[in-house]
Amino acid sequence: MSTTYTIRIAGLPLDENWSGLTIAPNHDGTSTLTGEIRDQAELHAVLARLHESGATLMELHSAALSPVLAGPLRTARLTLRPAVADDATAIWAYRRLDSVDQWLTGIPSDPDVFRAMFADPARLARTIVVEHGSGARATVVGDLMLRREDGWSQLGMADEARGSQAELGWVLDPAHQGHGYATEAVRELIRYAFDDLGLRRLVANAFHDNDASVRVMERVGMRREVHMVRDSLHRSGRWMDSVAYGLLDDEWRAGHGSVGESR
Repeated sequence: MSTTYTIRIAGLPLDENWSGLTIAPNHDGTSTLTGEIRDQAELHAVLARLHESGATLMELHSAALSPVLAGPLRTARLTLRPAVADDATAIWAYRRLDSVDQWLTGIPSDPDVFRAMFADPARLARTIVVEHGSGARATVVGDLMLRREDGWSQLGMADEARGSQAELGWVLDPAHQGHGYATEAVRELIRYAFDDLGLRRLVANAFHDNDASVRVMERVGMRREVHMVRDSLHRSGRWMDSVAYGLLDDEWRAGHGSVGESR
C-alpha cells in the first residue's frame, strides 16, 4: 500500500526525473517533493539519491498514523513501548553495524538521513522499542516492527479481511544478544497481536542464512511456510535463499498461548 510523502530539501534538485514525485520550488529557497512511495525500501532509495546529489534534507512527512502499540507492555525483564523520534540515535548506533545491517534492507550512511526516515509518522507508528531496566537506567536493547495488513480476499470479502493480519520484524543490539531478549520480546508482541488487537495471522520473513532470526521464529512457535531458493539479491552480490514463517491465532492458543510473558 502506497503512502503520500512530502519531502522538503534546501535548494532545487538538478535531476528532474523523480519517478512520479512532483517538485515545487518554495519562496524560501527550498524545494518540496510530493508523491506516492510504495514502501520503506523505495523511500530509502529516494532519500539516498537526494543525499548523493548533495541536497540537504530539512523535513519529511507522511499521513499521520496512530501507533500500533497504544502503551507500554512489560515482561519479566523488558519493556516494549511505542517508538518516538528521539529513539533514532540509539537505534542508529546498532543498526549501522555490519553484523546487523547485512540482514536488513539497508540503512542510510548519513545519520541525519536516518533520523529523518525514522521520524516519519508511518514508520514510528509500526516501530516498538525494547528496553531493559527502568527509569533512568533503562537501556534500548532492540526494536520491533508490527505492520498491520489486509489479508487477501476474493471480491466482496475485503471488509472482513481488512487489517486481519500483521508482519513482524525485529532487530537486537549485538551487545545484548545471548540473553533471550529477542525471544521474550517477540513472544509478548505475538500475545499482544492476538489478544489485544484480535488479529488472526502473523508472518515474518528473513534470509535463510540469518540463523539468529530464524531461531527466534521457531522458538516463538512460528511455522515455516515458504523456502524460496536464491530469490533475494544480497548486497554481497550473492543470490540468497529466503524463508517465510507464519502463525495463526488458533495455533497460538492451542500450543503457544501459555508461553507468552505477562504484561
